[in-house]
Amino acid sequence: MIATKEHKERKDFPSGLCVPCDLSWPTNPSPFIAFSESARRRMLSRRGEPLFNAAWERVLMIHFEVDAEALQRDVPYELDLRDGRAFVSLVAFTMRRMRPRIGGEIAAWLFRPIATHDFLNVRTYVRHGEQTGIHFLAEWLSSWLAVKLGPRTFGLPYRHGRIAYNHDWQHGELGGRVEDTTTGSAFDYRAGSATGAPFAFAFCERDSFNEWLMERYTAFNSAGGRKRFFRVWHPLWPQCPARVELRDVSLLTRNWRWFEEAELVGANFSPGFSEVWMGRPHKVRSSGFSRCGDA
Repeated sequence: MIATKEHKERKDFPSGLCVPCDLSWPTNPSPFIAFSESARRRMLSRRGEPLFNAAWERVLMIHFEVDAEALQRDVPYELDLRDGRAFVSLVAFTMRRMRPRIGGEIAAWLFRPIATHDFLNVRTYVRHGEQTGIHFLAEWLSSWLAVKLGPRTFGLPYRHGRIAYNHDWQHGELGGRVEDTTTGSAFDYRAGSATGAPFAFAFCERDSFNEWLMERYTAFNSAGGRKRFFRVWHPLWPQCPARVELRDVSLLTRNWRWFEEAELVGANFSPGFSEVWMGRPHKVRSSGFSRCGDA
């Protein structure tokens, strides 16, 4: 059960939220906050981190349960299972104002051509040794230039798409369409608050399924046989369960046959963050992390 604190007790809310939110605390917030704070300290412990800052806005996460054996064949890392079950999440959001952490206004100006664009991430949940994180199966972006640069720098599976999002959560309406510019296959959805009431945001309960899905701070990738990982950090996700109507899933079933049997298990919407930290890519070695990227 989520407890609501009085306003005077909210001085410890994470900064960087996109909009002012009336949030509800988990029943035992101290260890919960430490979960995110440990990721922050881990990133700052390494020289030169973070590499980039950006805003992630109006984030819709749509979750599916899929066949673990079939999914594992498409993933170069060990799957991180929840009670023996495998999950894939689609994350639809807009990234704005991406810029290097250092360099000030000049660096931000140089990054303007790729600073703002829409994303659709298809991600699953993996582990490497004792570390857990996410792995991107594919990412559709609205920026051609970013599509060209991402695989070279971070080993990310970028593809170009025509993306139109209308995440007007203040009026209770969410919708979007992503169309692959090469194949014409699409992902089209409509969504709203799970209860039908206005969106009301709360942090995930500690050790809940929502926390397991959403609070991830390491991304493991692989391109051309080269395994890499990078860290991210953001405040705790303010989220609200959402109901989703899927109108076109050909983008998914065309790329992964196992999606034909996938089961929609839930969704969450968040207004997002005005500042997210993204670290530099590091090599993943078979015996563990590279020296510069150890946990």
